[in-house]
Amino acid sequence: MRGVRRVLPLLATLAGIALFMRLGWWQYTKALQAEAAVALHAQRSHLPPATLDGRLVQASLAEAARFTVHGRYDAAQQFFIDNRQEHGVPGVHVITPLKIDGSETRLLVNRGWVGWPQGRGVLPQVPVPEGSVQVTGTAQAPSTKRPFLMPDRPEPSQRLWARVDLERYAAGTQQVVQPVLLLQDAGDAADGLVRNWPAPEDRSVKHRGYAWQWFGMAAALLLFHVVSAWRGR
Repeated sequence: MRGVRRVLPLLATLAGIALFMRLGWWQYTKALQAEAAVALHAQRSHLPPATLDGRLVQASLAEAARFTVHGRYDAAQQFFIDNRQEHGVPGVHVITPLKIDGSETRLLVNRGWVGWPQGRGVLPQVPVPEGSVQVTGTAQAPSTKRPFLMPDRPEPSQRLWARVDLERYAAGTQQVVQPVLLLQDAGDAADGLVRNWPAPEDRSVKHRGYAWQWFGMAAALLLFHVVSAWRGR
C-alpha cells in the first residue's frame, strides 16, 4: 500500500504536466497560425488580381489572393448571412452565386452588407445585376468549424443562413462550386452595399500569453511535486 501511495501522486503529477503542456502547445500553434494568416494577407493583398475561371482552385493557395472573374449572377439562388453588424447597425451579408463564363462552375460572391430595418419577418430586397458582369475581390476560405457549444438553431427562412457553407450550397443545388468565397472590392460596384473587409486580426500575442501560462502551470506542478517529495523524505 505504501508503494501505491507513492506512485499515485507521481502519476497524477505526470498526467497534469502532460495536460498543461498539451494545452500550451495548442495555444502556441494557434499563435503561429495567426502570424501566418496576417503575413499571408499582407503579402497577397498588394498583388494585382489574377483571372479566375471555371477550373477549381486549391483553397489554401487561393486564400487572401485577389481575383477577377467574369460571369452571370444567379439571382434565384441569392441568400443572406444573418447577424452581421456595421457600426452597431444590424444587417446581413448578401451572398450571390456567379456562374463563371465558359463553365458550369459557380463562385459564391459576398457582395457586401445591407441593413435590415424591417425586422426579421421581412428579408431585405437586394437587386441583382443582370447580364454579364466582371467582379474583382479577395478570396476567402470559409471556416468549416461550427461554433463551440452552440447548437444549430432553425433558420426562419431558407434564404437566411447562419454562415457560409460551401458544402451545403453544393449539395442543395447539385452544382460545382469553387472552394472559396469572393469578398467583392469596395469600389467594384455602385449598388449601395457596404463592403468593409478588415484585415485579419493579429492575435498571436494573446495566444502566446495563454501558451506561457499553461507552460508555467506545468512547471509549477512539477516544482510542487519535487518539493512535496523532498519534504516527505
